[in-house]
Amino acid sequence: MPRIRVSPEDFRVEELPLYEPSGEGHHTWLWVEKRLRTTRDVVDLLARRGEVAPRRVGYAGRKDRRALSRQWISVPGLDPDRALETEDDGIRVLRAVPHRHRLHVGDLRGNRFRILVRDVSDPEGAGLEDRWVDLRCRGLPNRFGSQRFGRDGLNPERGRRILAGEPVPGSRRVHRLFVSALQSAVFNEALLLRPVPVDELLVGDLLLDHASGALRPVRDPGDWADELEAFRVSPTGPLFGPKMRMPTGRVAGLEEEARRRHRVPEPLPEQLLRRYRLSGERRPLRVPVDEARMEARDGAVFLVFSLPPGSYATVLLEELFPEGIREVRGS
Repeated sequence: MPRIRVSPEDFRVEELPLYEPSGEGHHTWLWVEKRLRTTRDVVDLLARRGEVAPRRVGYAGRKDRRALSRQWISVPGLDPDRALETEDDGIRVLRAVPHRHRLHVGDLRGNRFRILVRDVSDPEGAGLEDRWVDLRCRGLPNRFGSQRFGRDGLNPERGRRILAGEPVPGSRRVHRLFVSALQSAVFNEALLLRPVPVDELLVGDLLLDHASGALRPVRDPGDWADELEAFRVSPTGPLFGPKMRMPTGRVAGLEEEARRRHRVPEPLPEQLLRRYRLSGERRPLRVPVDEARMEARDGAVFLVFSLPPGSYATVLLEELFPEGIREVRGS
């Protein structure tokens, strides 16, 4: 069976920022490389270095622990020269540039991945090139990866219990994570229930215009054929909540079935969802695979690609290797 993360260097992630720091301002942006460390580890280390509370340290997104990753972190008031002296086991500061404001979650264009998949035998490699081309043309199904649901996979059920008013251990932040996992599970179920591929439409769909962010109702799928093929629009799925716009017709029925399968309380407890800042939205059912390159190397496959924020490289690997792929665990 193919294996990934045999070494952290086999799984490289580089953040693609929305913009570069300006060189002026009270906040210092740090371009940080980490290996076998969490983003939280980096935040705590830099908070100590800058003598500030960890909550004042900004970042655009969390990165995998078992990887070699690079990302921007912002710290208020930290001298750039002092920042460059920061080094800890598995953490290095490569650049330090002042900027006017802190980083916020979501302030990124996406992530670039360089992944080595080992032990790819001939049978497992059969059809690999066709699947790769298909993903580049149709787009990657934008389902949430298994890491979204917790190590035991039970976070969605914990979220359901919270919305049903049942006691669940954990802080408000942890509860929000559980309810968000339930949203994600319903989205994945709705995607699974669709009878057409992610680059095809159903009457009643809500399309996302990728340029403007606007949602467009689909009355005749044929009206959108050219824009769909050009990846200017994509169908969307549900992240349930009081502000989420509902589709119509058959699509609404599929999404209601997805909620029923996960026993989401009806009517939705809107007050609880607002408490956890989960108002609901539409998520595209597919995302583009950009900067894509694949090379075969003596029983291994080397992949380079970039994905938008919130999409999962592990989902791409699952699509490429449908017979299964083993993720190596360890220190």
